Amino acid sequence: MLVVMKRDASREEIDGVVARVGELGLTAIPLPGAERTAIGTFGVAAREAAEQLESMPGVQEIVYVSRPFKLSSREVRADDTVVRVAGVEVGAGRPLVVAAGPCSVETKEQTTATAKAVRGAGATLLRGGAYKPSTSPYSFRGLGESGLRILAEAAHAAGLPVVTEVLTPADVDLVGHFADCLQIGARNMSNFSLLDAVGEQRRPVLLKRGLSATIEEFLLSAEYILAKGNPNVILCERGIRTFEKYTRNTFDVSAIPLLKRLSHLPVLADPSHGTGKWYLVAPVALAAVAAGADGLMIEVHPSPDHALKDGFQSLTFENFASLMRTVPAVAAAIGREVALPAPV
Repeated sequence: MLVVMKRDASREEIDGVVARVGELGLTAIPLPGAERTAIGTFGVAAREAAEQLESMPGVQEIVYVSRPFKLSSREVRADDTVVRVAGVEVGAGRPLVVAAGPCSVETKEQTTATAKAVRGAGATLLRGGAYKPSTSPYSFRGLGESGLRILAEAAHAAGLPVVTEVLTPADVDLVGHFADCLQIGARNMSNFSLLDAVGEQRRPVLLKRGLSATIEEFLLSAEYILAKGNPNVILCERGIRTFEKYTRNTFDVSAIPLLKRLSHLPVLADPSHGTGKWYLVAPVALAAVAAGADGLMIEVHPSPDHALKDGFQSLTFENFASLMRTVPAVAAAIGREVALPAPV
C-alpha cells in the first residue's frame, strides 16, 4: 500500500504519517519524488490501516500496489532510478556504463594491467572477484582479503570505481571497505540473509539474476534490499540455465526491456556469464545495448588461456578494445551515449 502525500505536504506531516504507520505495526519506507513524497507501507494489516492513514494531514490518497514486488515496481515509482557508483551514474537514460576486469584477482600485476587496459578502452567501472563461489570446492575460490587490497590498488591506479562480489553477511563490512559497489552473484540471489545485510548498508548493490530464477523471483530478491532501506540497486541479467549445451547459459535478452517495463531500477547485462564463450560475448553485448541495457559487465584478462577461472569467456585486451569501438554506434542507434571514464 502506498500513501501518497500532497505536493505541499510539510516535513512534519510526512514524519507524522511515518510515525503513525509504525504505531499501527507496519513498516514505512519514504519514497521522495521529484514532485511529491510517497510512503510505502508493508505488513499483514496494511489494508486495514488505510482509512486511518488517509484522514491524516498532508495525505492525498492511498494507492494499492498489485505487484508482489512493491518497491521495485513502477506502480510505486514511475520515474527511473539513478544509482551512483562513486561518481558514475547508472540508469534513467544516463550514458551507458561498462564494468570490465578479470573474473578473479590473481596477482597485482595481472589486475593492475587489466584495470589500466580496460580504462584505456573506455570502461567506467572495474570489476574483479576476490571471493569466488565455485561449483566445485577444488576450483580456485579467490584470494580473499588480499585480493580486495590488490583490486583496490589497481582501481586507484586506473582511476576507476570497484565492483566486487560479497558472499556472506559477515563479509559485507570488509568488502564494503574496499568496494564502491557490492555484487550479489547468481548463486546468492536467494540468500535472503545476505540480501538483508547489503540492504542495511547504503553502498550500491549489483544484483545478478539467479541461475533458474523467474523475473518475478528476481525482482522479489531486489525487494529484500529495498525493503531494508537501501534504494541503490542495479539489476543484472546474466543468463539462465536451460537444456542447451553449446553455451554456458542462455542469455535472456528479452529480460532487459521486460525488467525496465516492470521496474524503475537500472539493468545491466553480463554477456560473459550469459554465453560462456568469448566469441559470443561481443555480439550478445551489442544485442543487450540495442535492447536497452543501462550498462555491460565484461570479463577481461591479459592471457585468458592462463586464467585461474573462466578464461574461456574472457576477452583479451585487444578484443575488449574492439568491442568498445563498436558499442557507441549501437548505443547511438537507440539514442544513448556511452559514458567516459572520469578524469584521473
